[in-house]
Amino acid sequence: MSSERLRQITDAVRAAGRMGVAELAELTGASEMTVRRDLEVLAAQGVLERYRGGARTLLLRGQEPPFALRAAEGQETKRRIAEEVCRLISDGESVVLDSGTTCLEVARVLHDRRVTVMPLSLHAVNALTGGPEVTLLVPGGQPRPGELALTGPLTEASLAALRFDTAVIGCCGLTAADGLTAFDLADAAAKRAAIGSARRVIAVAEAPKLTRTALAFVAPASALHAIVTDTSAPDEPSAALAAAGAVIRKV
Repeated sequence: MSSERLRQITDAVRAAGRMGVAELAELTGASEMTVRRDLEVLAAQGVLERYRGGARTLLLRGQEPPFALRAAEGQETKRRIAEEVCRLISDGESVVLDSGTTCLEVARVLHDRRVTVMPLSLHAVNALTGGPEVTLLVPGGQPRPGELALTGPLTEASLAALRFDTAVIGCCGLTAADGLTAFDLADAAAKRAAIGSARRVIAVAEAPKLTRTALAFVAPASALHAIVTDTSAPDEPSAALAAAGAVIRKV
């Protein structure tokens, strides 16, 4: 409930520009004292700025929320998605694993599998370290603060030098019309390089992302072989993505 409330406050303040504590308490059904504590948490994460009696947003409309906030959201859903992805991966496969919170859950589930994995984030590298049968490949690149996603020419060169059985790719938005999109241009370039180095592409996306389009184009929907999402994914966008050629798996 806490993570859902933080997201609700974040979305409301971002949409309005600024909101008072009393307004947010009425919106969330929480006490004003609880809302004040939530605002302190979000202010510490750089999502908003406190002022006496309320808060104003620090996020642009096209900007991704901080990693720490996203990591706390929908953990059970992300775990189900990760477990389904891992059921699609056979022992002995080589996998390039994208950055992001859902892909981090995939890394945690893969920890005890006999696979070769190149993660594109230091969070996932850490999660896979010590796996008894995992062969861990670490690319070069520059980690983004907070996100710790590896991007840049060294990352792209590492991907170009290898050929993987499967790429597991996260996204900020995914629609049949606009394809797979990301907020960050360097992250989009790394995703494109990962897709280009793999025989099969599995996209992971919680249901709300199937109705969103972010700034940077990564790949058309036709480049995806499978999309793993949750059961709340709406039927119409799912059907459009299936028509583009992807197998939709809802868990």
